[in-house]
Amino acid sequence: MNAPLQLAQLVLSIIVIAAVLIQLRNTGMGSALGGSDSSFFHARRGVDRLTFNFTIGASALFFLVSILAAVLQ
Repeated sequence: MNAPLQLAQLVLSIIVIAAVLIQLRNTGMGSALGGSDSSFFHARRGVDRLTFNFTIGASALFFLVSILAAVLQ
């Protein structure tokens, strides 16, 4: 019973890491490492918005699977 949840956690963690790295690639190295950027806020559009929403969804799903695994253990 626990093996499928562990596999789901593994797959979701890899997906979340990849999604975050894709977002960091789009921002530029200076702002990704804490440097200042010329624009403080920008509206997300297109693929940037899609990856942002996908990352939130994958993170929430990872959180729920982790809680479920802890409760069932």
